Amino acid sequence: MALPVAFFALFFAWPVAAITARGLKAGGTWHLGRFAEVLGRSDIRHVLWFTTWQALASTALTLLIALPAAWVFARLEFPGQQALRAVVTVPFVLPTVVVGTAFLALVGHGGLLDELWGVRLDTTVWAILLAHVFFNYAVVVRTVGGLWGQLDPRQEEAARMLGASPLRAWRQVTLPALAPAVAAAALMVFLFTFTSFGVVQILGGPTFSTLEVEIYRQTSEVFDLTTAAVLTLVQFAAVGAILAVHAWTVRRRETALRLVDASGTARRPRGAGQWALLGGVLATVAVLLVLPLGVLVRRSLDAPGLGYYRALTDADGGTFLVAPLHAVWTSLEYAVAATGIALVVGALAAAALARRDAGRLMRGFDALLMLPLGVSAVTVGFGFLIALDEPPLDLRQSWFLVPLAQALVGAPFVVRTMLPVLRAVDTRLREAAAVLGASPWRVWREVDLPLVRRALLIAAGFAFAVSLGEFGATVFIARPDNPTLPVAVARLLSRPGELNYGQAMALSTILMVVCAAALLLLERLRTDRTGEF
Repeated sequence: MALPVAFFALFFAWPVAAITARGLKAGGTWHLGRFAEVLGRSDIRHVLWFTTWQALASTALTLLIALPAAWVFARLEFPGQQALRAVVTVPFVLPTVVVGTAFLALVGHGGLLDELWGVRLDTTVWAILLAHVFFNYAVVVRTVGGLWGQLDPRQEEAARMLGASPLRAWRQVTLPALAPAVAAAALMVFLFTFTSFGVVQILGGPTFSTLEVEIYRQTSEVFDLTTAAVLTLVQFAAVGAILAVHAWTVRRRETALRLVDASGTARRPRGAGQWALLGGVLATVAVLLVLPLGVLVRRSLDAPGLGYYRALTDADGGTFLVAPLHAVWTSLEYAVAATGIALVVGALAAAALARRDAGRLMRGFDALLMLPLGVSAVTVGFGFLIALDEPPLDLRQSWFLVPLAQALVGAPFVVRTMLPVLRAVDTRLREAAAVLGASPWRVWREVDLPLVRRALLIAAGFAFAVSLGEFGATVFIARPDNPTLPVAVARLLSRPGELNYGQAMALSTILMVVCAAALLLLERLRTDRTGEF
């Protein structure tokens, strides 16, 4: 456990503390009165209000649109279901920069809606809300659908036989059982939208700003570290509260329900109502999820002869010091290194947390492992530059800095994927191997590893996908001669001109294909088909 603790302390807690202290200290003295000063500003109050409001609206809209799909995946069986499950999940592993770019191609100037009907939504909050639904649709479908598929349908059928209407049976029998899963999914959607950066950065423009975007603006454009530090601590407190409530809902889901084998609860659609619901879900997936990605690909092909893709091989000396296509190979190299780090750190943490004698302190560390997913990645990235600037950890000029930042985001996914599997391993197998003289390392290699190998591969795939798309921290620490794909897309979009826009679409398409390929491989490796992550 020493290595995971040291890793998170050194590369997460220290950079965040360093950049926060830099903003709140002057002349060696803490100035806590700056909290009231910053939070009393009208522009900051507007940011706080918009951050909270759009997160609540995005969460409600996502639940409204995705809950019917959760029922379809849980209760119906139809051809192409596994392929559709993969399609639904692809947006979740896509980088937020790609999601923002896809909706920009759909609703922005010269986008599909602009071409067909002269409608532009890129300067309204609707574009942000729809992009958030696109990104988080799978969170609700797979979290709620996973539990829904394991609920015994005979309980609802018994209520129907006693005279309850379908709506009343669902409201009084199924909904209370689903409440923990719905609450957990809603909290995760709220967390992701509350800390949204890439989507709002691209679609919000100067009008709309979340806490994360405002931290970036105050740090990189205004150079007001005091305001950035205060906003970082506000976001940290909010994320901590959200994760605490989420942990409580997960414990309720694990202990309060009696579940059945999910494989026996799904049936082919029966009746006009079920067929209509299935058709509605398919139409929603086509319009909300597939259409933006299709428009993204189409815009990348607007130039004759794959002109935008061919332009990626040329360095113009302005936006990049190297050809934009170089970002593909750089991102792959960084993601592979970050995946290796995340696997080592996450696997060791999961192994320690899976021990039967893990106490309250260990469970607390389990919750802390999720903080990198919610704490400002912008703060972490800038904190790297502030904290890791002296020997023996002067890493500012090292290429290894980017994989370290990406591994912070990938490690929680490794822990969440491997922990349930490790907890399910029969401890008597380990004890028997130890009695026969096997060392702890040999016990892990010959007992645990064969049982968790598939989970390890799935964890590696998730870590690779999220590392490939990490943007908030990387935008600060990626060097001009080695930009990652998300950074390259953002820089191209920030420059005027059709060529830059087209190259951004082409790079986003490449990034989307790589992430989708990783997701499809994960679906082939999965043995648990209940629908949860």
